[in-house]
Amino acid sequence: MSKINPETSAIRSQIDRTKYREHSNPMFLTSSFVFEDAQQMAAMFAGELDGDVYSRYANPNTEEFIDKMCALEQAEAGFATASGMAAVWASIAGVLQSGDHILASRALFGSTHQLLTQILPGFGITHTYVDSDDMSTWANHIKDHTKMLLLETPSNPALHLIDLNKASAFAKEHGLILNVDNCFSTPVIQNPLVEGADLITHSATKYIDGQGRVLGGIVLGKKELIEKVTFFCRHTGPAMSPFTAWLLSKSLETLHVRMERHCRNAYELAHKLAELPMVDKVIYPHHPSHPQFELARKQMKYGGGIVTFVVKDGLQAGINFLNRVKMCSLTANLGDSRTIVTHPASTTHSKLTPEERAAVGITDGLIRVSVGLEHIDDIMKDISQALN
Repeated sequence: MSKINPETSAIRSQIDRTKYREHSNPMFLTSSFVFEDAQQMAAMFAGELDGDVYSRYANPNTEEFIDKMCALEQAEAGFATASGMAAVWASIAGVLQSGDHILASRALFGSTHQLLTQILPGFGITHTYVDSDDMSTWANHIKDHTKMLLLETPSNPALHLIDLNKASAFAKEHGLILNVDNCFSTPVIQNPLVEGADLITHSATKYIDGQGRVLGGIVLGKKELIEKVTFFCRHTGPAMSPFTAWLLSKSLETLHVRMERHCRNAYELAHKLAELPMVDKVIYPHHPSHPQFELARKQMKYGGGIVTFVVKDGLQAGINFLNRVKMCSLTANLGDSRTIVTHPASTTHSKLTPEERAAVGITDGLIRVSVGLEHIDDIMKDISQALN
């Protein structure tokens, strides 16, 4: 069969069928696998013969999920993890050593910030934050032991963008591993590996699942780097369960359809919010008011499913807004089929100091909306009544 499109690959990828000739890939809920004889067992343990040995190492369901994600992201290899943060952790700890230094965009997810500032220093891995809006200053922070450039675009929650093509050129010039969190965009919207990234991570808990059912993550990228990540994960244990992998593989079959609806709803919501007098500012990559609108149009196929806006009167107004919504969910997730609203200053980024929040664009009145798949009129009606 000739080469097919990624969305078709996500639907039609098939494990070798069993004797039952199943149409939907089955679940392999087993911790280990049986060998035909001692010679086969020894050969598989030695890596001389392909085959599944133990589900912490590999499993037909996790392999299917990885293969689909590799096709969607145009990656050479990958490893599936138990959560999104396990993927971020593995993408760093699996390839760096004590004494190495990371150059990181200041606009990162709160838990990634905690990893950099509170956990990695204990392993001798240090970092320096750089201004994501001014790439001309990045070279000033390069050290002899700088090994990785860690980015997130769009950022969570303020939707800052970084030019992936320029970041890739910078990383190559300085011999750095470019590691990009692509959770917000998914492979439907952008492909950092195509733009020159070496590694990417996903919290599959978000849009990849799309229904708020499971935790999961994945690291994808160049084969030689994924071999290091795989060794690290196989022996430290943050492997994805076969059941989770089966669910996520099924979710990928509808990813493109879901993302198109998420993005269409978000686009309409952003434009409607911009007209409301109680909203100071709307932030959405494909809204003309976004300061990086041209970059967003060039780099992102759609504007994404996240809209942030700033309510007047700051912190208390943001809390009041959350208390008044009726349909939208208040929960610690995003990328769900159901619309979710959060107030980052009092929740996801509350551990940051006010100065740290301000540096990444998180003001006291900032609201993050993970726009769901409900009818846009119902989403807008609920948000409007909460603002009023």
